[in-house]
Amino acid sequence: MPNENKTETKLCKHCQSEIPKKAKVCPQCRKKQKGGILKWIVIGIVVLAIISAAAGGGGSKKSAPAKKADAATQEVSKKETADIPATQEVQEEAPAEAAEPPKEDDNIPTEYKSALKKAKTYSKTMHMSKEAIRDQLTSEYGEKFTEEAAQYAIDNIEADWNANALAKAKEYSNTMHLSKEGVYEQLISEYGEKFTEEEARYAADNVNADWNQNALKKAESYQKDMNMSPAAIYDQLISEYGEKFTAEEAQYAVDHLK
Repeated sequence: MPNENKTETKLCKHCQSEIPKKAKVCPQCRKKQKGGILKWIVIGIVVLAIISAAAGGGGSKKSAPAKKADAATQEVSKKETADIPATQEVQEEAPAEAAEPPKEDDNIPTEYKSALKKAKTYSKTMHMSKEAIRDQLTSEYGEKFTEEAAQYAIDNIEADWNANALAKAKEYSNTMHLSKEGVYEQLISEYGEKFTEEEARYAADNVNADWNQNALKKAESYQKDMNMSPAAIYDQLISEYGEKFTAEEAQYAVDHLK
């Protein structure tokens, strides 16, 4: 005799356990059993829509059954997924743009910036040394900047001190007709240009000067303005306390006096 319980049971759609036929929730996995009949209804609707589209006219009428089928399918999908919690999309907030840091120049006192501009002017137009510029910036008879402002200017100025020394060496050679050693002494002098020894030596070694002609110019000056004899002029030209020309340069000058 057939087992009547077989007709009164069914398999769970999820865990395949045998459960009562009319059970809406599986006693084993606790999941709902609805949805099967609706699927067949949807399939039937789709089939009818296809048959109707094949037998009916064209154009916009063909698309109507398909739309109905899509709506029914979406309805079934909604019912089958009713038990699944919706996933919430978390949008990451764009990080707020960091405030632009203040420019370094904004934190510098106006006096410091003014001192730097003055230092650049002295370097470019007068070819002064670093120490000479510092003295001019702080001098009671000069710019009267504070020591701090002057130091800032010296620390931040971009200058080629060798080039400045060379420019000064040319001036002394062309206008004062100094000897090579005379130019060097003037460049490093505490009462002169105050260049470093390295800067002054670079300038004296690289200046384009005719030292013989400089010696002759000096000799002519001594002869004309001081009425000195050739022998006295020679001594003055080579003197350690005078012009510091070489013996050869001094002799050339004396030999070419008129």
